[in-house]
Amino acid sequence: MLNFQDKLRAVWEKNNSLLCVGLDPDITRFPSALEKRAESIFDFNKMIIDATHDLVCAYKPQIAYFAAYGAEEALARTIEYIHENYPQVPVILDAKRGDIGSTAQKYGEEAFVRYQADAVTVNPYLGYDSVAPFLEYKDKGVVLLCRTSNKGAADIQDLEIDGTPLYEKVAEMISSKWNSNNNCIIVVGATWPEQMSRLRALVGDMPFLVPGVGAQGGDVEKLVTAGKTTAGTGLLVSASRSIIYAGSGDSFADDARSAALDLRDLINKYR
Repeated sequence: MLNFQDKLRAVWEKNNSLLCVGLDPDITRFPSALEKRAESIFDFNKMIIDATHDLVCAYKPQIAYFAAYGAEEALARTIEYIHENYPQVPVILDAKRGDIGSTAQKYGEEAFVRYQADAVTVNPYLGYDSVAPFLEYKDKGVVLLCRTSNKGAADIQDLEIDGTPLYEKVAEMISSKWNSNNNCIIVVGATWPEQMSRLRALVGDMPFLVPGVGAQGGDVEKLVTAGKTTAGTGLLVSASRSIIYAGSGDSFADDARSAALDLRDLINKYR
């Protein structure tokens, strides 16, 4: 059985794709073909997945969009469906967990035992003991917030310590001290290509999960140029709303495929 990093490298090549599609099911935005209720969430996800599975390097279900509707069962079914039908595509549970001790351990069990995700997003700004329980799952990916795409990120992440931004300190710590199992990824927002270029120089070939494309306006050429590795990979460029809500009619899944294909090819243009 492949670990997360091996699975990621394999799907980068197989699908010729650095595109990660976020699954953020908002029932108020469901197409007319589906009823706008929680029971339709799995069907919506299934149709998006079936339409795009050969164009992506990962899927990233955001747990809040399921939990808000009491639809955790739909989340579990979605991940199970991907594993059973498209096992080459890893699943990143976007949960951004951040706690310590036994609570952090339970969050690890939630992601990797309950939901069987291949990776999970984690907030490292509580320090190593908040991350350690996740890192113990050696075959799983731990996706650590570093320089996020939101405007308010600068309030904390850009604070300087001895002249160095905090997010650079965090990246160096992850790379040099926390990544002993080679299962770390860092989150670097597409809206900050200059910072991304600096982080690539700091952490070598460690993969970046890159939110902020599409609805948030990240520039694809700049982010790919700044973040790619020498092999032309190293990125999971995440888009959610611009893909899954590309259409609102009966052809919404086909519209999602078209949007995913366009973005995958645009990313590849600058690799």
